[in-house]
Amino acid sequence: MQGSKLYVGNFSYSVTKEDLEELFSDYEIREIRVIEGKGFGFVELSSPAEAEKAKASLNGKDYTGRTLRVDEARPRGSNSSDYRRGNGYNRY
Repeated sequence: MQGSKLYVGNFSYSVTKEDLEELFSDYEIREIRVIEGKGFGFVELSSPAEAEKAKASLNGKDYTGRTLRVDEARPRGSNSSDYRRGNGYNRY
């Protein structure tokens, strides 16, 4: 894993920053950001190795009745929807 920032998704909309702090309490946290009302957020850990350990441990884990998705966060604009909007796609 190259980065230390993780995408954490598929959790209940009621999950708070404090809930994620507790979930990731075994790891060295730098920053947590929950996107309210969306069921996802981002957790930045102290190193890529720490992020890899957290991902291996928590991805697919049942959390509040839902299966968590934990993966390395991608930079904004790096998903395929940018191409559908015309960003990064050359038109003739």
